[in-house]
Amino acid sequence: MKKKRPTSGLIGKFKSIQSAIFAAVSLLILGAVVIVTLVSMNFTRNTVFDNSSLYTQTIIRQMNQNIDSYIDYMENIAYLVSSSEDVQEYLFGGEDVAGARERILRQFETILDSRSDILNVGIIGTNGRKLINNGLQSVNPDLDLSTQEWYTKALEKNASISLTSSHVQHIISGERPWVITLSRGFRNLSAGDEKAGVFFIDLNYSAISELCDQNNIGSRGYAFILDQEGNIVYHPQQQQLYNELQTENIDLILNADTDTVLTGKGSGERLYSMVRSEKTGWTTVDCVSVDELLRESNQAQSIYVLIAIVLIIVALLLSRLIAGSITRPIQRLRDSMERVQEGDFKVSDVVENSGNEIGSLTRSFNVMTSRIQELMKQNVRDQEEKRKSELKALQSQINPHFLYNTLDSIIWMAEGKKNEEVVLMTASLARLLRQSISNEDEVVPIAQEVEYARGYLTIQKMRYKDKMEFQIDVDPSILHINLIKLVLQPIIENAIYHGLKYKESKGLLQVKGFMKDGNAVLQVIDNGVGMDAETLAHIYERHKVNYQSNGVGVYNVQKRLQLYYGSNYGITYESKVGEGTTATITIPGRQEGSSEKV
Repeated sequence: MKKKRPTSGLIGKFKSIQSAIFAAVSLLILGAVVIVTLVSMNFTRNTVFDNSSLYTQTIIRQMNQNIDSYIDYMENIAYLVSSSEDVQEYLFGGEDVAGARERILRQFETILDSRSDILNVGIIGTNGRKLINNGLQSVNPDLDLSTQEWYTKALEKNASISLTSSHVQHIISGERPWVITLSRGFRNLSAGDEKAGVFFIDLNYSAISELCDQNNIGSRGYAFILDQEGNIVYHPQQQQLYNELQTENIDLILNADTDTVLTGKGSGERLYSMVRSEKTGWTTVDCVSVDELLRESNQAQSIYVLIAIVLIIVALLLSRLIAGSITRPIQRLRDSMERVQEGDFKVSDVVENSGNEIGSLTRSFNVMTSRIQELMKQNVRDQEEKRKSELKALQSQINPHFLYNTLDSIIWMAEGKKNEEVVLMTASLARLLRQSISNEDEVVPIAQEVEYARGYLTIQKMRYKDKMEFQIDVDPSILHINLIKLVLQPIIENAIYHGLKYKESKGLLQVKGFMKDGNAVLQVIDNGVGMDAETLAHIYERHKVNYQSNGVGVYNVQKRLQLYYGSNYGITYESKVGEGTTATITIPGRQEGSSEKV
């Protein structure tokens, strides 16, 4: 007893070979698509996240550099003021210090006027003398400077700069602004006292806020600053933090071993990126929603899933069609071949002595194709002759209405003794008629077709003096390229009668020619009334052609171009209502056998 082969057993489980092929192909395609989709989704997500994290790090480093530069600038101000002789004279001089006081106040005024981010500026001596802002504001008498961190640290560091985190400044009576204070201690040069006074600048948040906010990533991203102890220096929702309406993972940030930290889950997952300043000791932190970082990844994943679904559906349909085409049609095809081998699709009495069914189908197919090819060749010859006759007839046409109107215009100008215009219009009409009725060459250089169009436009301009102007700008590099006759004139005629004729003001018609991507391109551009989308969609339909007003018509020109050059070439239209229409004619730039007649 013979053992069944695995393939036979597998096929035997299905009722037909078609079902077996369909199931096998479907499983293979489904598995491949699912694996590729999952790998692509995971790779895209990781790549987008890594690139976004790197971009966030770059942004936060730049932000940190900008803040350091800002603090550098403020340090320079502190150094210049606190090191001046006027400060020494005013704080530690005798009774006559009015001159020094005025010079210091002018310096303070310059600083305050030039920098909107500086709220207060002042000098305070340990001897009790002080000068703040314009010198007119009342200093808080209840303020104990020894309790103020910005004051005590500046004295301890002497000539070094001290920066505080955000705090409430009490120095001015009746004012309690939130500020960041930059202070610098200085000594009494005459007495040698190392802790003689402090210069301070109170900074509001406008400059720091601008530096932080302009580099936010996403609509929910924000940046904030911590000092060395983890205190908030700046935060866009600072008031909410102090009211405990919002929290930040400050401990996690300070104790992190890396420059980035992920917190939260789901839609609340956030990425913290940190950079510590060597200059200020501040840590600049950027907080970004992971959902926003991965928005492009999510969009890409949605596209992957959609493509995968489409591919699976298409693959299932194709596998179904392929399986059916292999199995079901075999008997039908053989019977049909036997009927069509005589050419009348009737059941034949001829019996083929074939060794097997495939041989019978092959012989029947050969007989059928031979017969069909013979019929097709004959049909092609007949259609080719018919096409040539139609094209010659089309090329010989000239709009009778245009001819009548031109002759009427000549008569009218002759009666008006306009001899030069009569000669010009008659000569232009003669050239048009000569080229229109000439059948010697069906293909002419673009230069000849342009001259034909120029003559036609000359006549039309003379007829419609107040309605149109024209310009012809054709690159000389394409003038030698062959073009089938009578292409430009119908397109120009269509632009005049359907675009410029109904324009209230004088219109402009342009004919341009140039090379593009190896093709010769001719454009007929008008600034007429234009066409709506509905009219544009049906412009090539044969039943839309108005032969009485449109000569050979757009349909016939398009048909001739595609018959001669192929379906990839021809006319394309672009139009906007009220703005005008552009007709673009594209033909090959290099033509083999271009002298051959249509």
